Amino acid sequence: DHFEPAFQPEAPATYADRAEQERRLDGWCRRYPATVESWPDDDGQPLRHTYFYPAEQYDAALIDRLEKHCQAGWGEIEIHLHHGVGIPDTGENTRRALLEFRDALAARGCLSRENGVGPPRYAFVHGNWALANSAQGRFCGVDDEMQILADTGCYADFTLPSAPSSAQISKINALYECGTPLDECAPHRRGRDLQCGRPPKIFPLMIQGPLMLNLGRRKHGWPFPGIENGELTTANPPTMERLRLWRRAAIAVRGRPEWLFIKLHCHGMDPRDEQALLGSSIQQFLLELVGRPQRQDEYLVHFVTAREVVNIALAA
Repeated sequence: DHFEPAFQPEAPATYADRAEQERRLDGWCRRYPATVESWPDDDGQPLRHTYFYPAEQYDAALIDRLEKHCQAGWGEIEIHLHHGVGIPDTGENTRRALLEFRDALAARGCLSRENGVGPPRYAFVHGNWALANSAQGRFCGVDDEMQILADTGCYADFTLPSAPSSAQISKINALYECGTPLDECAPHRRGRDLQCGRPPKIFPLMIQGPLMLNLGRRKHGWPFPGIENGELTTANPPTMERLRLWRRAAIAVRGRPEWLFIKLHCHGMDPRDEQALLGSSIQQFLLELVGRPQRQDEYLVHFVTAREVVNIALAA
């Protein structure tokens, strides 16, 4: 969840006022549990969000409210960052922003540490998709951003897929290590897939969601093929038809094909998408996903956070 309480759909370059941010966040924390709690997974866990909160919009009181929501079992907080929007950012500024926000989250107990010790670790989503300056210099400007992420404790990046953004790379539907030096521009364009029996050595790991063509889409009754990128919106809500595509992407650790990873994304604070995330769309999907006993002959469902995704991949 690219979780931005200040987001203004009608004016993306501006921020909603503080009272509106509080109203949105309180409404989410109140409504979300009631929306999803009736349909737990096969471990008894509810659907949870990983709240990638924008570092440049840090607000202590809002973070504290979201953390209470997470402590109640509804998700975890990780790091999101928009930068280089007006002019290209610098590596120094990027490093400082990440460290300051990382430490603010860690002070509240939001982040994990490897085996409970050492510096805080975090998962990351790049604002405007431009990870490691992959959008032709727009919305970033920092070629060595991946190295900065590694140096500041990032264990995995969850930005991709980014299509239809120009930041989309050719490697898709994969869990992998970056294939070129981390101090180069977009070192995630190539990489070595995670594989059983070969523990990864290069972090952050790249955790991608599904990216495919959806040839079955229709608009006003007519065929309307489009991109399937795992985004949940009111215009494109979760459905069992989409689930079949997500499964077909077959994102897995090599050698463990029966463990499928389906990483979806949304913008939880976008008022336009309430129906898909807090309304009947998500409830109908969860009912069909986990509410049919006979589907256990076909698949089991595990709802997990970004951190848990990485631990499962490492276990494989």
